[in-house]
Amino acid sequence: MNKKNHGAPHEEHADETWLIPYSDLLTLLLALFIVLFASAQVDQKKFEQMAQSFSAAFSGGTSVFDSSSLVKTPNEQQPPSQQSTSIMGTINELSDKYMQETALLAEIKKKLDRYIGDNGLGGVLTTQLTEEGLLIRIRDTALFPSGSADLRPESLRLGAEIAKMLLPISQKISVSGHTDNVPINTFEFPSNWELSSKRAVNFMKFLLAQEPTLKSERFSATGYGEYRPIVTNDTEEGRSTNRRVEVFVQRNYRM
Repeated sequence: MNKKNHGAPHEEHADETWLIPYSDLLTLLLALFIVLFASAQVDQKKFEQMAQSFSAAFSGGTSVFDSSSLVKTPNEQQPPSQQSTSIMGTINELSDKYMQETALLAEIKKKLDRYIGDNGLGGVLTTQLTEEGLLIRIRDTALFPSGSADLRPESLRLGAEIAKMLLPISQKISVSGHTDNVPINTFEFPSNWELSSKRAVNFMKFLLAQEPTLKSERFSATGYGEYRPIVTNDTEEGRSTNRRVEVFVQRNYRM
């Protein structure tokens, strides 16, 4: 009787292949925690230099890019808490000035709107207060005869009223002329550019003449011709709306 040789019984081992991805996962987690810890460490010197740059920019001082003049020696540097307080103080000051300017422009708009209502000018004169400033929009029929840059006699009262309301402000003021897209070709006005420019200049000069205390250096005049329409030129109503003069009071402060 043949006997079969059997090898020694093998020990049964648990499957440990899961340890490889587990160890990889632990390594990745460790690397993640190291990166998070490193990124949370603030470079104190860089923080203080950045705070000085922002403070100078907000206060209208040295340019942010002129870093050499903003870096102080350790003895001259202020604690971060004082720098943060300085920056917040500058921001609060700008915010206060912005609100005061908004209140002033809103008051002018209110007076103009009251004048528009009292004189039935809603169809030719509008006002709009935006983040950029106060816009006063006047249709050309309220100021000029067709194809002309000479002010109508009846428009003088309107211009005088606008000039009076501009007295309390110190902001820059631009006067712009706009036309529709219908070409013009006369000896005086070879194109809509000449017509719109002349209208803007004439109305600006009239405003300054009405109130001599208005400072001429704050005013500018521009003619845009037909190139800045606010509605389509495909209809007569649209073309009538696009023929206008705009007086824009530009904000000194913006948020």
